[in-house]
Amino acid sequence: MKEYHRYPPTKKAVALTYHADKDAAPKLTAKGIQETAEKIIALAKAHNIPIQQDETLVAMLSALDLGEAIPPELYQAVSEIFAFVYTMDKEMER
Repeated sequence: MKEYHRYPPTKKAVALTYHADKDAAPKLTAKGIQETAEKIIALAKAHNIPIQQDETLVAMLSALDLGEAIPPELYQAVSEIFAFVYTMDKEMER
């Protein structure tokens, strides 16, 4: 009989920045797994930065180097997240 081991999922997190006046595309500013991911998430929460969960997108963004702009094939997915953040900011202002 084969043995199967279940490992706890690896927690991953990334952070992006985008300055429309100087950046051609959003850039990866932080990435990490396990404890580092927890710190990224905690910092976002502490600064009221909205958090979006998307394991597939996080996996793709984690492959980038820090400071690297996102590739064009991720523009649509990332623009949807920035639209979500914009909407959340507007709701928090009310």
